[in-house]
Amino acid sequence: MASALKLHGSPISTSTMRALVGLHEKGLDFEFSPVDMSTGAHKKQPYLSLNPFGQVPALEDGSLRIFESRAITAHVAHSYTDKGNQLNLPGKERAALLVWQEVEAHQFDPIASKLLWELFYKPMFGLEADPVAVKENEDKLAKVLDVYEARLGQSKYLAGDHYTLADMHHLPALSLLSGTQVKKLFDARPRVAAWAALILARPAWAKVQALRNAPPH
Repeated sequence: MASALKLHGSPISTSTMRALVGLHEKGLDFEFSPVDMSTGAHKKQPYLSLNPFGQVPALEDGSLRIFESRAITAHVAHSYTDKGNQLNLPGKERAALLVWQEVEAHQFDPIASKLLWELFYKPMFGLEADPVAVKENEDKLAKVLDVYEARLGQSKYLAGDHYTLADMHHLPALSLLSGTQVKKLFDARPRVAAWAALILARPAWAKVQALRNAPPH
């Protein structure tokens, strides 16, 4: 019997990785359907019927069609509360979760994505990084991480003492940037470094890494 859950995406896409780790954290049985972005499959039908913006990932959950990685993780966290790890917080505790989810999406990720383009994706395509862009965005990220360092002095994780979507959403960029010179920014902040090591060691993330590192079929 086919799984009711089917995720379409690319293993090297940070957004796809974000959705994948959410599904693994919940221990859900799902099918992964690779989208060949090198041939532009994400910009054509039938994929556009799943995500009209032509971006990965997209999730099919029975008759539901969901795109945007953070929407996908929120959906699985809310819809499958009886499964796997709880990624939400109850009652008024949820306010901190909502705040730090927004911080990741609007403060951390835009800068991290620019650094990833320069230091991870450009080399993959045989292009040279722009040192001016790297320096500018490292300086911006350092300021964001100073806020994280202060926050993590108050709680084990960003939204409190429990691992949540707010932490999980950082994993793709955090992992890939840890393999670049940007790691020095994490290491220079003891609480950020400890938090990064803690969440990067999660078994669900190891499964995402295994798929990313698997040889193409």
